[in-house]
Amino acid sequence: MNKSPVEIGGRSCFVRANGSPRVLLIQPCDESDMRESDSGLALLSEREKDFIHVAFPVLSWNDDLSPWQASPVFGKNGFGGQAERTLGFINDVLIPVIRTRYVPDGDIPVVLGGYSLAGLFSLWAGYVCGSFSAVCAASPSVWFPGWIEFAKDRAPKAKVVYLSLGDREEKAKNPVMARVGDCIREQYSFLQSAKMASVLEWNEGNHFKDAGIRTAKGFVWCVENLKS
Repeated sequence: MNKSPVEIGGRSCFVRANGSPRVLLIQPCDESDMRESDSGLALLSEREKDFIHVAFPVLSWNDDLSPWQASPVFGKNGFGGQAERTLGFINDVLIPVIRTRYVPDGDIPVVLGGYSLAGLFSLWAGYVCGSFSAVCAASPSVWFPGWIEFAKDRAPKAKVVYLSLGDREEKAKNPVMARVGDCIREQYSFLQSAKMASVLEWNEGNHFKDAGIRTAKGFVWCVENLKS
């Protein structure tokens, strides 16, 4: 597997190409995601032989991944609602560059995925943008203020949606974040009502366990269901 940092749109992205890519996997990452990426990509390469995975750094996690502004839920930092800007980078810069450099002979499906707030961002992008064939939302922050109201009466533009959550995440002490279990059950029911190809997978542990593996499992499920 090729593993190299690539400068794209002023960001130092991590590109891993495996075999002859038939699907493009895009993942917004923070430093923790980058540290766990090797274990996740090892699982990916065992299950899927022909893919290209691009991890790009998120400059301001709370701001760049939140679909709209919101007050702080934990700590002192609120949410800046700059997801549109991040989506613009993916659509206008990242995807065209990757396709030109690595997939010059064809138009391959794109899967957007991430963990935690990056999972929520991916889910939101799957609703508002038709660029993504599938979305991997691993332990997504569906507790985010206003999210359930947003998703309730909408159907995603993505064809395939993967959801997961740790079985201890809804036991969080923070009352807003403790809503995550009820919220993800509602989210899954919305997808089922829309007759989406979707799944809700429960993992063992809290929010901080095996993030890389959980995200990789979601990518694998998305790719397998795009084939069917």
